[in-house]
Amino acid sequence: MIRERVAEDVYVFTSELYAQVNAGAVIGPDWSVLIDTLAYPDETVEIRDFLETRLNKPVRYLINTHYHADHTLGNCWFPQAKIVAHERTRTLLDTRGRQSLKEAQTNSRELRDIKVVLPEIVFTDHPLILRVGKRTLELVSLPGHSPDGIGIWVVEDRVLLSGDVMMSIPYLVDGDIDLLLENQKLIPKMKLENLVQGHGEVVLRGEIPLAVKNNQKYLQNVRKYAKQAGRRRDPDGFLTSIDVETCGKSRILLGGPAEELHQRNLRTLFKQQFPDRADEV
Repeated sequence: MIRERVAEDVYVFTSELYAQVNAGAVIGPDWSVLIDTLAYPDETVEIRDFLETRLNKPVRYLINTHYHADHTLGNCWFPQAKIVAHERTRTLLDTRGRQSLKEAQTNSRELRDIKVVLPEIVFTDHPLILRVGKRTLELVSLPGHSPDGIGIWVVEDRVLLSGDVMMSIPYLVDGDIDLLLENQKLIPKMKLENLVQGHGEVVLRGEIPLAVKNNQKYLQNVRKYAKQAGRRRDPDGFLTSIDVETCGKSRILLGGPAEELHQRNLRTLFKQQFPDRADEV
């Protein structure tokens, strides 16, 4: 796990084991707030030890940006924390989340002790405000990558922990491309100092507009090629030929899975545009 401080008492923790997924923490005078966990128990426990043992700042609140397992599996390692999320996250974690964990546990001994822990504090699409010492955390709805996505804006430091609405390469399989495009456009207007993506490197102030523009261009390209595939006799072969670099992203992003994620994006959009031909890809 890689630890980085992006503002005074604001930390980012990046997984070295799974797709550069990020978690974050805001440290208060007596306790801390953790935003998401990491995909593997060892890395999440390392975060817990840093916050609660080394800094002596127990985690009072754990915020889930969305229900996906790589951001929520570690909920169970913080039994004293109150878990906060969008109300849709609670519903999805209680249904899809339980099923996906059950399937994952059949293939991974590392996950056998994991249990789904549901949020106990939920909010709707109106922002929720949380005070941490002199800092203000504003929880805002940012769906698109998933139906329940939120971001956490650390107001005084102008840091946004965006969840997966911003990733080094956007991922659409559980999402809505129009919502994703719409909500990404909001980010440059926030005049941020740092953007902590759900996966990938922290984006600095001057680079944020370009990062958003690149993601928007990638999404538009993916939609264009998915539509073109509908005019082909062999849409699967055509989509396979459209690699991630053709759409404007590097294949080495997130430590290697970029091409796999990209191909899933293409096929997801093809199936959405041509549902009667979904079995062809």
